[in-house]
Amino acid sequence: MFVDLPEKRYYKIGEVAKAFDLKTSHIRFWEKEFDILKPKKNKKGNRLFTQDDIKNLKLIYHLVKEKGFTLEGAKSKMKENPKSIKSNHEIIIRLENIKAELIKIKEQIS
Repeated sequence: MFVDLPEKRYYKIGEVAKAFDLKTSHIRFWEKEFDILKPKKNKKGNRLFTQDDIKNLKLIYHLVKEKGFTLEGAKSKMKENPKSIKSNHEIIIRLENIKAELIKIKEQIS
């Protein structure tokens, strides 16, 4: 499950790991496995993740943790039709947000 991050230009690996409820080592491992993850590194070598990195992490998380794909399966799925996968995932996120808003409205009415 992903917890929304505040709007920033860059996120440290600890912030990203906490948002995804993963260990930092998990994020580093995915970075090695998936070439779409390209966090910037500062002079100290600390990873700085952009909004695009977060979107790509959400997609990887969705395929691996929510859909149950293996890493190899997720890689091949992303390579066979990347635009379709990203588009479908964005639609799912929007629908989940709408659902959350409707639940809030329902609770306020009750």
